[in-house]
Amino acid sequence: QGWLAGGGGSKMAEEEDGEQLGPASGKGGSGSGASPGQGPCTVRIVKADSGFGFNVRGQVSEGGQLRSINGQLYAPLQHVSAVLADGAAERAGVRRGDRILAVNAVNVEGATHKQVVDLIRGGERELLLTVLSVPPHEAESLDAADDSSGHSFCDYSEKQALPISIPSFKHVEQAGERFVVYNIYMAGRQLCSKRYREFAILHQNLKREFPDFAFPRPPGKWPFSLSEQQLDVRRRGLEEYLEKVCSVRAIGESDIVQEFLSESDENFNGVSVVELRIAFPDQTTVTVKVKKNATTDQVYQAVASQIGMDSITANYFALFEVVNHSFVRKLAPNEFPHKLYVQNYTSAAPGTCLTVRKWLFTTEEEALLNSSPLALTYFFHQAAGGVKLGSIKPNEKTNQLQRMAEQRKMATYLDVARDCEGYNEIVFPHCACDSRRKGHVVATISIRHFKLLACTDNGDLEDQVISFEWDEMRRWDTDEEGMAFCFEYARGEKKPRWVKIFTPYFNYMHECFERVFCELRWHQEVEEEATDKDNKNCNGDNICSKNIFQILRSQRTCDGS
Repeated sequence: QGWLAGGGGSKMAEEEDGEQLGPASGKGGSGSGASPGQGPCTVRIVKADSGFGFNVRGQVSEGGQLRSINGQLYAPLQHVSAVLADGAAERAGVRRGDRILAVNAVNVEGATHKQVVDLIRGGERELLLTVLSVPPHEAESLDAADDSSGHSFCDYSEKQALPISIPSFKHVEQAGERFVVYNIYMAGRQLCSKRYREFAILHQNLKREFPDFAFPRPPGKWPFSLSEQQLDVRRRGLEEYLEKVCSVRAIGESDIVQEFLSESDENFNGVSVVELRIAFPDQTTVTVKVKKNATTDQVYQAVASQIGMDSITANYFALFEVVNHSFVRKLAPNEFPHKLYVQNYTSAAPGTCLTVRKWLFTTEEEALLNSSPLALTYFFHQAAGGVKLGSIKPNEKTNQLQRMAEQRKMATYLDVARDCEGYNEIVFPHCACDSRRKGHVVATISIRHFKLLACTDNGDLEDQVISFEWDEMRRWDTDEEGMAFCFEYARGEKKPRWVKIFTPYFNYMHECFERVFCELRWHQEVEEEATDKDNKNCNGDNICSKNIFQILRSQRTCDGS
C-alpha cells in the first residue's frame, strides 16, 4: 500500500507485523503525561469548548541562567500555572507545575512568555506539548522564581472585535420577587438574560482570575429603586463594561466569561425557548424557535418543517457546523446546537455557524431528487460553492459550468459537475497520523475510496497519496481518550493493520465511514431488488428504517403510476 509498506525512504512508518494498533491503544494520543521526576513526555491536546484548558506563566525576557530540574540542566522554562478541571489539558495528562520544553515540536527552552503563547495559539485546534513534570512541592516553590518580574501569564495585548450588546432590559417577577434582567446579544442573537448581581459576581471572579489586569468599573449598586431612565443608564454602563472586557481575547475567551454568557440556571423567560438562525447553500437563512436543550435531530426536524422539506428529501440533508470557510462538520444527533451557536461568537458572516448541507456520497441518487425544487436548488448552490472554493475541480469544464450557472440550468449543471474531481467528497483538515514519522496527512472520503494525502505539518501537500478501496476496510472505531479515528485494513496475505488518525473531528470521520457503508449496502439492495423479476411490491413500509434509496424509488414509482 505505498506509504504503509515502509520502504525506500518513505515518510510513512510501518509498525511491526506483530504489533496491532487497535482502537483502544493510546499510542500517539493524549496520554497520562509524564510522572514527576521522570523524563520529558509529549502529550497531544485537542481543543475543547473551554479551549486547551491550561494557563502558562514564566519569564518575560529571553535566555537566562541554566537551572537543574529533575537532575538535568535546562534554560529557563515557561510552566503550567493552572489546569482546568476535566479540561482538554487535564485529560491529556498535563499537571500544574509542568515545565514546557517544546510546543508543536519547537524547542522553547529560554523562550519568552510571548513566544510560547504565540506558538500555543498557532496550534489552533490541536497542540503537541512536550512537558517535564516536577514533584508537587517543587511546582509550588518554583512559581515565584519563574515569574520574579511579576509579568502576567496572560497576554492582554491581543484584541478581538465581538459584536456584543445589551439592547434591552425587562422586569421579571419570580417566586414572589421582582427584579430586572438585562438581555445580552451577540451578533444580533440573544445569548442570555442576567441580573445586575450576576454582573457584580462576574466582575469579582474576573479580578481574582486576572489580578494584574486593569478592569473597567461596572455601574455601581444603588440602594433604592431605579426609574426606567436610570435602568437604561445602567444598561448602557453594563454594555460598555462587557464590550471592554470581551475585547481582550484572553479574558473574553476565558471560562468565566464563557459561562457567564451561557443561560442562567434561573429561568427568567418561563419556558426556555430560543431562536436559532440556520443558513442554507443558496445563502438564504431561516430562524426557528426551539427549546434551548433541543438536540440536533429536533432542531433539524423544526428546520425541515419550516421550509416545507418532505420527509424523504430530508434524509439527504443534515445540520452542520461551519468550522471555517472551507470545512463544515456534521453535528452528531445528540449534540445541542444552541450551545454551539452561543459559543461561536465570531461566525457572523450570515450571522450563524449552523447550516443545512447535503448528506450524501452516492451521486446517482441526486438525479432522482430533481423533481424536488428544494433539493435541486440546494444541490446546485452547494456544487457551485464547491467549484468557487476549489474543492470541486472542473478543469476543462470550467467555462461550460459557468455558462450553465449563468443560465440557471441547475439540473444540467449538476449532471456535468458530478463527473468532476472532488464532487461529493469530504476533505478533512490536515492532522497527525501514527503511520507518518514526520508530517501530517489530509484525509478525504468519497463513495469511491478513502485517501490519505501526505502533507507538511503546515498542511502543504506533498507528492505521496495512498488510496484505500472500501472493500479493503475490515473494522473502524474511535479512540475517545486519544481523540483519534482508527481503521483496520486488509493487506493481502499479511496481517491486517490498524491506522490511527489524530483529528478533533474523529467522531465526524467515523460517521462518514458509517454513512458510506450504509449507502454502499443500500445501493446493492436496490440493484438486487431490480433484478428480482417477481418483486412487484410498490409499498416501502417494510424498509422505512433501513434503506432510504429504496424509499425514494418506491415514492417515484408510486407517483408515476
